[in-house]
Amino acid sequence: MMSKTTTALATFAALGVLAGAAQAEIRLGVSVSATGPAAFLGDPEAKTIEMLVEQLNEEGGINGEEIALTLYDDGGDPNKARTFATRLVEDDEVVAIIGGSTTGTTMSILSVAEDEGIPFISLAGAISIIDPVREFVFKTPHTDRMACEKIFTDMQAQGITRIGMISGTDGFGASMQAQCKEVAGEHGIEILADETYGPQDADMTPQLTRIRNTDGVQAVLNPGFGQGPAIVTRNVAQLGFEIPLYQSHGVASDAFIELAGADAAEGLRLPGTALLIADKLAEDDAQYDVVTTYTEAYKARYDQDVSTFGGYAHDAFALIVDAITRAGDSEDPQAIRDALEATDGLVGTTGTYSFSPEDHLGLDLSAFRMLEIKDGDWLAVD
Repeated sequence: MMSKTTTALATFAALGVLAGAAQAEIRLGVSVSATGPAAFLGDPEAKTIEMLVEQLNEEGGINGEEIALTLYDDGGDPNKARTFATRLVEDDEVVAIIGGSTTGTTMSILSVAEDEGIPFISLAGAISIIDPVREFVFKTPHTDRMACEKIFTDMQAQGITRIGMISGTDGFGASMQAQCKEVAGEHGIEILADETYGPQDADMTPQLTRIRNTDGVQAVLNPGFGQGPAIVTRNVAQLGFEIPLYQSHGVASDAFIELAGADAAEGLRLPGTALLIADKLAEDDAQYDVVTTYTEAYKARYDQDVSTFGGYAHDAFALIVDAITRAGDSEDPQAIRDALEATDGLVGTTGTYSFSPEDHLGLDLSAFRMLEIKDGDWLAVD
């Protein structure tokens, strides 16, 4: 059964976006975590896609065909995500799916997409989503492995070689922990302390105390998302750490600063996207136009600031629209998949995408910006 929120979202899709469905030929499916523990990811994703569908349809759709959107709220539950993915394919007859706010929900959706031959663009971070490459699965966020590499590159530049790591045990945190361990040596980084915390933990002081008491630790890295990294940030400040704290792109949003507290987060670094520094981008920046246009439209529509996570949805929708436009057949999932894989140089809010049969992410480290929190705002440091 769908939750009340799911029903409301589906009803909006049915009554709002599907108005004039008789003319609509292109059926797009979405399953995101608009409510629940991952709502900070899924809510801006849902809002972004609803806004973009409405804008596109008002402009005449794709080659004269409107987008018929069916959007479900899986609440961050992988079982619901699998149910909704199956429903999108069998009942709603969509030609493509966007979603999977978390790694767990993504893995449920992608199994359906692969089995049914439906192109799917994930909004989650784990490298396991696109490595190994699956025929019908793509994604828009940088991988957790890339986040480790970006962070370690910055640490090297700061002369940091020995760190303590404290990771969430959720899907994203555990995956990034493993990836960081795998690439640390390549960057001359030694992990001297390795702690974890659960999704419901409300205090990480014991783990952080052990890290602080480990001789030689020069910085702390926290792979994770949700409230955990905000608690870690506050605990680090409370314990009086005098070494740098690095977070992941899993918390790259203004909401994280609010949750952690600007004072506690001061000086913290993480890899993020151009969206977080939209007001600071130079006009000749390759992403300036797309970031500015999306930022202004979202704020005008919802009276809220954009987030990195809504940006992932923006890029997924742009990729789908571009692929359908080039595919020449809006009813053939295989043709859309093939066009997606041939994407070359599409500029999004997250970076510039160029897919290939060997690469269903299409981004490199240059798309990441190393950011620092200063006076409650984001500052680019590279």
